[in-house]
Amino acid sequence: MPGVKLDSIDRQILIELQNDGRMTNVELSKRVGISAPPCLRRVRALEESGLIEGYHADVDARSLGFEVEVFAMVGLKSQAESDLVAFEEAVRAWPFVRECHMLNGEIDFILRIVAPDLPSFQRFLTHDLTPFPNLESVTTRLVIRRSKRAAGVPLEMIEQEVVT
Repeated sequence: MPGVKLDSIDRQILIELQNDGRMTNVELSKRVGISAPPCLRRVRALEESGLIEGYHADVDARSLGFEVEVFAMVGLKSQAESDLVAFEEAVRAWPFVRECHMLNGEIDFILRIVAPDLPSFQRFLTHDLTPFPNLESVTTRLVIRRSKRAAGVPLEMIEQEVVT
């Protein structure tokens, strides 16, 4: 959100909530050094401005039986806006696809896909993804292990008063 003014307390609130979105307002207010009522007002203002988009639990996929994680690089035959939107709409309906990012360059989209096992992933690949109209290419890469996963953005690096 260009032009949104954040002071050091707003930045600290965002940092703390990125690290632990479940903490109480009282705990958050203690961590940022203000009383609870103004802290709650600031959090609500950050939510209303769209800087806080929501809250979620970070679940362990493998513990829940999702053993396979794959990145799929997708190329489309046509990059007309209607074709891009049609692909994005299809992606929203595929539960195994957890993230979709449109890219510039040779690849149009990168998908992060989770599945319980390789046969489930293969069924998704052959029955849902590759038959999609306008699909030109799919290249997949199986994740061996994750080395880092950080939520949000590196707010600790913002020193100026305006987020651009």
